[in-house]
Amino acid sequence: MSTDPVALHAPEHLAAKRLAEALGLPAFAPGWVWLAGAGPGDPGLLTVLGAHALAGADVVLYDALVNEALLKLARPGAELIYAGKRGGKASAKQSDISRLLVSLARKGQRVLRLKGGDPFVFGRGAEEALTLARARVPFRIVPGVTAGIGGLAYAGIPVTHRDTNHAVTFVTGHGVDGHLPALDWNAVAKGSPTLVFYMALAHADEIAKTLIDAGRDANEPAAIVSSATTGEQSVRVTTLGELGAEAKTVNTPALIVIGENVRLREGLDWLGALNDGRILIPDPLGRANLRDVS
Repeated sequence: MSTDPVALHAPEHLAAKRLAEALGLPAFAPGWVWLAGAGPGDPGLLTVLGAHALAGADVVLYDALVNEALLKLARPGAELIYAGKRGGKASAKQSDISRLLVSLARKGQRVLRLKGGDPFVFGRGAEEALTLARARVPFRIVPGVTAGIGGLAYAGIPVTHRDTNHAVTFVTGHGVDGHLPALDWNAVAKGSPTLVFYMALAHADEIAKTLIDAGRDANEPAAIVSSATTGEQSVRVTTLGELGAEAKTVNTPALIVIGENVRLREGLDWLGALNDGRILIPDPLGRANLRDVS
């Protein structure tokens, strides 16, 4: 969706240095660790501060969901270390990653931990930061665009709209033991009209049954967004009752969203309109009282 970025140190990007100076961005000092979010996939969703961190880091430890085009923003000579974790695949141990961050920082390196989405939203960033705190290694958190917001925006599904909901709940569908988290599912079902699930594809059938048993309507709209914000993005619109069956046909990484907001996609699928010529429906909820600014 975005063209490959050019290294910030290339002559045509000397303006990046002036941008950092104009915005008063903090210096990336030796011995520090920055934990930064890379956004949900589209490299254009990296923040200015995240790009600044990439340009200054001596070492970059990056996750599986980081768009590797972003690594072209690293300064020449920077060490790039893959430290991704994907369910069902051989992955680096979290304890090893945390210890490596400490070790590199203690050697005086400028260490960037680059994580998909936002490091503090189901990204284990807090675990790594607490390890650094215990080791008395200074760190900075650089928030990123989390998939539950940015990914759904690219699917044309807003997490809030004043005609559908005034609350949204973000839930992980994958506990530390690999099973569905032991939550108060009755409270989750009743807590907000819009539910957004991360890492829930494998347990979609169980989630749907649990929510229906807790009082959610089986005919409630639902959607699965896979590879959000990337060129491989796909969106499957279904119902809560059919969610489990639909999930079996979708590849990870994927988000699940449940609620009336899904119906707004018919009017807000801007990417479908841009790429495929989709005709958007101005009143997707079929309500005459939707606000008109004309």
